Formats: sequence, C-alpha cells, structure tokens
Amino acid sequence: MSYQVLARKWRPRFFSEMAGQEHVLQALSNALDNNRLHHAYLFTGTRGVGKTTIARILSKCLNCDLGIRSAPCGECSSCSEIAEGRFIDLIEVDAASKTKIDDTRDLLDKVHYAPSRGRFKIYLIDEVHMLSTHSFNALLKTLEEPPPHVKFLLATTDPQKLPVTILSRCLQFNLKNLSPERIVEHLKLVLTEEATPFDDSALWALARAADGSMRDALSLTDQAIGHGNGSVLAEHVNVMLGTIERSHVIDICQALAAADGTALMTRIALMAEQAPDYQAALGDILSLWHQVAILQTVPDALDSGVENYADIVHLAALVSREDVQLYYQICLLGRNDLALAPDARVAFDMVLLRALAFRPYTGSPARTDQPTGAATTLREDPPVGSRDVPVSELTNEARAANEPAVTSLQTPSEVPIQAVIQSLPSADELPRSVALNDFSPHHWIEVRKQLEIGASLGEIASHCVFSHRDADQLHFILDSAHTSLFTAQHQDGMAEALSKYFAHTLNAVVTFGETSIETPRDAALRETAERHRDAVESLNADPEVVKFKRVFNGTLDSKSVVPKG
Repeated sequence: MSYQVLARKWRPRFFSEMAGQEHVLQALSNALDNNRLHHAYLFTGTRGVGKTTIARILSKCLNCDLGIRSAPCGECSSCSEIAEGRFIDLIEVDAASKTKIDDTRDLLDKVHYAPSRGRFKIYLIDEVHMLSTHSFNALLKTLEEPPPHVKFLLATTDPQKLPVTILSRCLQFNLKNLSPERIVEHLKLVLTEEATPFDDSALWALARAADGSMRDALSLTDQAIGHGNGSVLAEHVNVMLGTIERSHVIDICQALAAADGTALMTRIALMAEQAPDYQAALGDILSLWHQVAILQTVPDALDSGVENYADIVHLAALVSREDVQLYYQICLLGRNDLALAPDARVAFDMVLLRALAFRPYTGSPARTDQPTGAATTLREDPPVGSRDVPVSELTNEARAANEPAVTSLQTPSEVPIQAVIQSLPSADELPRSVALNDFSPHHWIEVRKQLEIGASLGEIASHCVFSHRDADQLHFILDSAHTSLFTAQHQDGMAEALSKYFAHTLNAVVTFGETSIETPRDAALRETAERHRDAVESLNADPEVVKFKRVFNGTLDSKSVVPKG
C-alpha cells in the first residue's frame, strides 16, 4: 500500500477525534441530538483549523443510516462513502475555481431534485468568498427558500468578503487557531501511534511554525520525518525550519537577567553559528519575556505544560517585573532596527546590549562610573540666536572639584538639569544586625534591607509588615493589594532568608490583610521622595546653579533631578 501523508491519514472521522474547536463541536452536537437543524452553516477560520473536516463529519451525522446523530456509526454505507469521497449526495465545490455565474446556475438547477441516496442533499462550498457577485445573488435566492432536503455547508478563510445578505441567512461558526500546547499534544499522540521517535523540543518548534494550523503541523511533521530519516529530533527540525534552538533563547535571557555581559555575548556568538534569522530570534525572546510577565503577574494564566516551563519559573524569580517590561519593550522596538542596519547580527547585538545598559542602577557599590561628590550636568541643544557665555565664567569651581561642567549654553525659559547626587553613609547610618530576641515590627524595614533576596520574593517581602513572633515562627501580614504574585514558595524563601540572617532555623507565616504600619516599600518610596526634595533644595542653593539660572533666566527642572544613594 502506498504511503499516505499524516494530514490525510489522521484526518478526524468523528467529532470526538477533533483536536480543539470544542465550542463549535458542542453546539453542533446539541443541535443534532435535539434535531434542531439549520439549512445553512458557515464555518470560518484560517487554513488548516478544521473547517472542511467538520463539514464532512456533519455530513455523516446528517446522513448516517442509523439516523441523525452527533456520533455517526462510521460503518454504514453512507458513512463509508462519505469518508471515501464518493457519496453521490455530497456535492463538494471549490469556489476558487468555480466562480462564474454559469457554474453556480448549473449547480443550483439541481437543488430541487430529491437526494438519490441519502437523507439530505448536501452542498459543501469551500472558499465561498471567491464566488462572483452574480453567483452570490443566485445563491441568495436558494438560501432564502431552500428545499427541506437540502443543507448548505459553506467554508471560508475570509468572511469579510461575504455579502451581509448571505451571512444573515447562515448559522456562523468561527473556528479558532490551535494553541502550540494543543498541537504538541496531538503530535505526540500521532507520532506515538506511528512508532516514530521524537523529542519534545522538536514538536514545540513544529507547533510554533504551524502558526495555529493542525494541517500545517502534520505536513511539517511529515517533512521532518523525511529530513530526520524516520525520527523527529530538534537538531533536524531547526535546520529544516531555519529556526534556532530554544536553549539559545533561554541562555541569552538568563545572561541578560544576570547582567552578565560576557556571558550574553558568548551566548549570542553560539547562536550565530547556526546562521539564524535574527528577526525570528528577537521574536522568540519576546515570546519568552511575555511568558515570564504572565507568570509573575497572573501565575494561573500560564499553563505549566508550556515549553521550558521550569526555565520560565527560574527567570520569573530572577528578574523584577519592571525589568521584564523594559526588556520586552527594548526588544520589541529593536526589531525595527534590524531592517535598517547593514548587518543584522550587529543590530541584534546592539538591541541586547541596549537592554543590558538601560537596566536600572541598583545601587551596587561596585559601580564606579559616577563621581563620588555632587555632580550637575546641564545640557540642551542651543536655540538659534542664543548668546555665547564663556565656559570659564561658569565652571571654574566645577573644574576644581573635578566634576562635569556645562556642556552647552542657551537662553530657554527652563533649563533641563540632570543631577546625580551620591553620598556615602556615615557610620551612624551603616546597617546593623538585629538580634532575634530584639526583633520587633519597627525593626522589619531595616532587616528587609539586609536580607539577600530579590525578584518576586523581594517584592512580596517589601509589601509585608512583621506582626509577631511565636517561638520559631515569624508572622507577617502581606498587603491585600499585592497578593497576585504570592505563592507558597515565597513563605519558604522568606523563612530561608530570615534563618540565614538570624543564624537560627525559623519558619515564616504570611497572611493577607491590611497593613496599618509602614511597609519596606512605603519606606523606600518615602526615603526616595525625601532624597529628591533634598537634592532639589541643594541644587537650588548651589552657587553655580544660581549663577546659571540668573545668566539665562532659567529655572531648575525638578523632575529631571535624580538622587542617588
């Protein structure tokens, strides 16, 4: 027997064998079981989602020798003939090739004749939107007053092109694109039955390439089996599709999350050896950050069966929600750069280096690219006709202090000022460890600053207040407005961090409620506002700034003052 391609061999014969489209199948099954039948059905959706397949199964349901039912027997002569494409009362028409009015008239002239073999005469018109205007007019008359023995099953990928008069006379079902998860699940079933070796990462690559179409997924799988000499493995599939291994995307994102520039460039170089499509690579990176953002914000919305779920969980714990949004936006906008750049690899490098460079400064003492004293940078492009003022007149003291000076001179009504104020803490301000026996609610803000935690656990801890201690249990209250990210693992993480801090094994108990005292996050916002206020006051009192404002009749842009420290 000759080989039959998977898309045909595994074409569903019954509604129960369909992958997805449950919303359509349930409605049709209810209508069939209760004999509430319409004379015209319209199935819409992109290619390969099951429009024609559902129409053929519906034909079996209507003409099964055992009666109208949602589960046809599949063995009677009518079911067999429909499955084999030789049922005389099922007239399939490809509207893409039969667009002329004469074709439609020839078809509809026979509508009034009773079915020769089955219970109903069924007209299955595929790509119905391709019919001409005259053909639609001819079809409309029949749809208005159809004979009782006729059913119309229409399928289209572009329902917008159908006249509203046709749409209003059909029962319309919109078929959805299949999710990668559903496609992978079905491919596993097919390849297991076919006794074909495969690995999961290869199936995920095929599912993503299929773009919601099960038929495309099966066709690509056929191609992958041939490419892999009887097996479906990731290395063969990625070469066939011209895609990159998912592991490269994970490694790049992990290096970016760890702010490790050396590892980032190494991972990019390894990926570049596969001569990838850098647009597609950025698309995969965007998809990964999207999944991380979902897991961080609405954990239940991300199926644990998605590809690389464990890696996504790891990234979600490693990166703050703010950084995830930053990375996503930079990579999204960076896709436009690839088309403009003379070298796609260079543009790809720059996008990821930009994401690395623009990651917010966390206050690490290892950073040395800022001056230790107060530094003021005034800059804006000078307007036409501005008066030049000798730089030495304004910047002598700045030079003496080895600080940045004025880089351009102008006469605007408001001078934007980028101010960096970095001060070292005094001995009294240095953090001190708190003894476990002395630990009380008012110590929690200082203790939180010294805990070695970050990412989502850090967010949870910062929105908690310490309630009380019960032997080796420390009780916390988490602000009810910030519980969406909380999981049981956060309690374990807080217990581990607190045990390390106090050098004593402790348990943490987190409950939800209203926080009546200041949380660490509230304290951080208050301190930031206070530092900003002090920075603005300090700058307004600075002699150089006063002189600059007087010369140019300017004002301090307080929004641009960024306190550090």
